[in-house]
Amino acid sequence: MFSGPRNISTTMMRAFENRADTIVHDEPFYAAYLSESGAQHPMRQAILDTQPHAREDVVANLEKNPTDGENISFEKNIAFHFAKYDDDDWLKGVRIIQLIRDPRAMVASYANKYDDVAPIIDNLTVQRRIFDFAEANGQPTPVVDASDMLKAPKAMLRALCSALDIRFDEAMLNWPAGRRDSDGVWGAHWYDAVEKSTGFQPYLEREIHLSGAHEEIAEACRPDYEFFYARRITAGS
Repeated sequence: MFSGPRNISTTMMRAFENRADTIVHDEPFYAAYLSESGAQHPMRQAILDTQPHAREDVVANLEKNPTDGENISFEKNIAFHFAKYDDDDWLKGVRIIQLIRDPRAMVASYANKYDDVAPIIDNLTVQRRIFDFAEANGQPTPVVDASDMLKAPKAMLRALCSALDIRFDEAMLNWPAGRRDSDGVWGAHWYDAVEKSTGFQPYLEREIHLSGAHEEIAEACRPDYEFFYARRITAGS
């Protein structure tokens, strides 16, 4: 799954992890991105200390077979981690979820946690590149809008599982509150709401106020967002 930040991506990871047949990987390329970019994210050193920095090492780890009883490997990736890494061949043969959210809502939510929202400009550009790559290779690449998922989680998860050609599991709808061993170390900064959750939170329409600079970033994302929105799966898919 490729997503922007603050896009219910961790909630989606919880849903998949609650399946008995699935192992999850939380932003496995985060340290590689930080090492390459020099970005000063919260908990930077702790992230660098707990993940491999070389992308080829990350890919090798991800290609290992899941353990007994787990035949689905789910990866949560933040798309802008791949803005400067455009060799997408490691994705051949996988099924790719594109998780999107209205850019204004994404920018506003990210700005509440971290000052530098500029990388969000790259996010949907990367997702579009990967979408085109997957389509060219005949790989499933369903698009899911976060608001659709929150409005009708059961119907949307059914539609998503169908698009991925895996069975739907009721266990995806609810999970125990708390941290997971699979959570990245950065969860201490970012995952406070998810750690309290036991399922998908109800969709709430919020009034959004952005600064001029943040509005420009959101609008720069608008064309790619509209491309994806027109291709998203829906609860009736």
